[in-house]
Amino acid sequence: MPEAKSSAARWLEVRIVLPAEAAERLAEVALDHGALSATLEDADAGTPDETPQFGEPGEAPATLWRRSVVALLFDSDAPWSEHLAAMAHAAQVTLPDERELVPIAETDWVRQTQNQFPPIAVADGALWIVPTWHDPPATTAPVIRLDPGLAFGTGSHPTTHLCLEWLVREVTAGASVLDYGCGSGILAIAAAKLGAGAVTAVDIDADARTATRANAEANGVPLTVLPADAPLSQTFDLVVANILTRPLIVLAPTLAARVAPHGKMALAGILAEQADAVIAAYAPWIRLAIAAERDGWIRLEGTRL
Repeated sequence: MPEAKSSAARWLEVRIVLPAEAAERLAEVALDHGALSATLEDADAGTPDETPQFGEPGEAPATLWRRSVVALLFDSDAPWSEHLAAMAHAAQVTLPDERELVPIAETDWVRQTQNQFPPIAVADGALWIVPTWHDPPATTAPVIRLDPGLAFGTGSHPTTHLCLEWLVREVTAGASVLDYGCGSGILAIAAAKLGAGAVTAVDIDADARTATRANAEANGVPLTVLPADAPLSQTFDLVVANILTRPLIVLAPTLAARVAPHGKMALAGILAEQADAVIAAYAPWIRLAIAAERDGWIRLEGTRL
């Protein structure tokens, strides 16, 4: 097969479909035989045979995809076919004749990535999430300056947006707020920006706590940031948790106990079909109900009597 040449291409990606074990062996030796990078993808992605690789906590990790795409990146002028033959020999893999060649042009990856995160208006502009590389809008509404980072939560995911909308509606001046599973700290920072008093952010992950502290400082708001195993005895006017369904169920007694009498709770990270299980878990303390839905994700709300 002739090697692809393109004056506009800076790199060439060679994509080959192999059985899982062969794909893994080829990827392991690729960097030692001329490839700039090697990644594995599900060859059946987007079909009924697609195999998820990540589950919720407590689930065993999935095995490798039965059919994998090995995506190998080369300089456009590199003798990629010779490199490919060498790595196939080293990995003891028989390559199929069919392969896909994808020329890749020089790209400003930083600008392209930044363009994927425009300013986000919450609740018709009652709150804004604005990355630092964008100018803030001309508004009197609170603005959170937040860049994508290691911790979850940029405001773009439906579950985050559902929680932000709830905070816009429910936060009153001086209210105490608990953000459990704070990720980037976006919900805690939003609560503080909206006028809450004491705001506490909790996360099991040290990177998330570091990100939350840094983001809070950048936004000029005070937060108390705690690990999940820290003693927490006080109750809060508002408790919000945007995590996964199984942890929410396990944490039901803990989180319900943190809601003050007549205080309110919002839970997210829940798919519509999972709502009944979460509602049942909190029923001894708080009567939750579906209050909003976005792209298949729902927000549960309730008030502690």
